[in-house]
Amino acid sequence: MSALKSLAASLLLLSILAGCASKYDPTKWSATEFYTQAQEAMRVQDYQTAIKYYEDMEIHHPFSPYTQQAQLEVGYAYYKYDEPDSAVAAANRYIKLYPRDENVDYAFYLRGLVSFERGLSDLDLWLGLGGEKRQPNHAVSAFRYFDELIKRYPNSKYVEDAKQRMLHLRNQLAQYELIVADYYFRRGANLSAANRAKYILEHYPQTPSLSDALVIMIKAYRLLGVDDLADDALKVFNLNFPEHEAAAELNQERL
Repeated sequence: MSALKSLAASLLLLSILAGCASKYDPTKWSATEFYTQAQEAMRVQDYQTAIKYYEDMEIHHPFSPYTQQAQLEVGYAYYKYDEPDSAVAAANRYIKLYPRDENVDYAFYLRGLVSFERGLSDLDLWLGLGGEKRQPNHAVSAFRYFDELIKRYPNSKYVEDAKQRMLHLRNQLAQYELIVADYYFRRGANLSAANRAKYILEHYPQTPSLSDALVIMIKAYRLLGVDDLADDALKVFNLNFPEHEAAAELNQERL
């Protein structure tokens, strides 16, 4: 969160609380008042104030019917307030407290959504520079969270969106693995290059990175002197990518 955003939100909260000092006594507010005010703060995108009201309501009205809903909505408020760790923690807490609730699928989805956005920003950096030195942890987490949602709640209204995001993540993660495989190959670490390329074949077979991964695999295996594995990879390559720009070179070397 930018310092300017944080300062503006803090000043707004202080202004609200100062102007309502005579009214805002959390020990006197009803659960309905907390929830109504939190919803209004969400409506005007004042997420810091919404978070405060949601959390104060839980403290002072832990058994109110509104409190359970607040425990779900505060995760979204944290997400919008650019506090991803708190958002995921809130979602995890909801899942633990209410594993059979009819809305728990949203908590599973929210975890994926938060991690998805963090993962994309990280992958943009990794794919552009220094990918071989980093791990796309948030993207991997997002993929796993969405996968868990789909397996547990296949009829959830969030499944289709989760599937689309997983498709995008799969392509990005495969590209990341390809960059790493190429990094190893260019530095003569042929076994590591072949293993990384093989990982793409096994885990991301339907991605645009597969053809180039096979090229690296074939070349690396040949340099390692493992001709049988190189030939197996070449057969897969020729069957699926006969028009690839490297096809002529790879088949000529085979002769």
